[in-house]
Amino acid sequence: MAERREFVRLSAATLPLYAGVDLGGTNIKAALVDDRGQLVAFHTEKTHAERGPEDAAARMGEAVRILARQAGIAAADIARVGLGSPGPLDIPAGIIVRAGNLVGWDGFPLRDRLAAHCGLPVTFANDANAAAYGEFWIGSGREYDSLVLLTLGTGVGGGIIIGDLNVEGAHSHGSECGHIIVDTSAAARMCPCGHAGHLEAYCGAKSLVARAEEAIAAGGRGYLADAVAGGESLTPILVGRGVEARDPLATDLVMETARWLGIGIVTLMHAIDPEAVMIGGAMTFGGSRSPVGRGFLDQVRAEVHRRTFPTLAAKTVIGYASLGGDAGSIGAAGLARLQARAERH
Repeated sequence: MAERREFVRLSAATLPLYAGVDLGGTNIKAALVDDRGQLVAFHTEKTHAERGPEDAAARMGEAVRILARQAGIAAADIARVGLGSPGPLDIPAGIIVRAGNLVGWDGFPLRDRLAAHCGLPVTFANDANAAAYGEFWIGSGREYDSLVLLTLGTGVGGGIIIGDLNVEGAHSHGSECGHIIVDTSAAARMCPCGHAGHLEAYCGAKSLVARAEEAIAAGGRGYLADAVAGGESLTPILVGRGVEARDPLATDLVMETARWLGIGIVTLMHAIDPEAVMIGGAMTFGGSRSPVGRGFLDQVRAEVHRRTFPTLAAKTVIGYASLGGDAGSIGAAGLARLQARAERH
């Protein structure tokens, strides 16, 4: 979505306005949206995680004020702020429990510090849940009453929305779809979280690269191996190019990823029975615009159809998400809107 953002003028916006902040390891993205999810203003800057969480909280607060200035309003005219953060989190307490690649951030009261810096109430959510709500509200899931979003990036994120319920769980660990178990064998791959057999261990970018490295080291030949031998970095993009070049090794790697993803989706379908499952993130091999992306999705659907009940196979929509990297900031604003509306009633 970043290349084709469409903004609505303040005079045409439906009030009230909500801000959403998406905290990532690399970038902070902030969006100001109206009551219908229309984009009024947008701001992004580097996270600079090495400067620490207080510095980032202050700059996120300033990002909210930047949005207000872009829109020509006072920050106080924003009804509420939503914040999507990597986790695990303690959502009721507003704390990052374990920040992963945000070194030194563990245990930081991020929600309350952002609220102090921007002077507005803040709704706190897992970043993947926020992205799922963005897709559900105004993106690829807007036609459906229930949605699972799986984001394929460095790892695998997930969000579950049922009606207007963002499934956070009793201990703030709901919708951790990347950590459902898909392989219980003794040879199950290790997930970065430290447990074996999780979906992320097979469908994240780190996993794809690791499997490609292992295959090349075991004697794999062809376009992918030649490119690496020639000094190119082994990335999902390179693997996708290998599929375009009809390299058998690259094709096997992508189709294997799709099969594991299909297995994970079946588990989620059997537990939740959502109307739609959407796939987003950076590792979709070009998505619906690319032959590789279309082939990847076809393989996911084939695996789902092979393993699930006929009714679910026929009726569950499986497709690509549409908001791209803006889903998190828009969804965080949407969750802020939900909480503000609940408090008014």
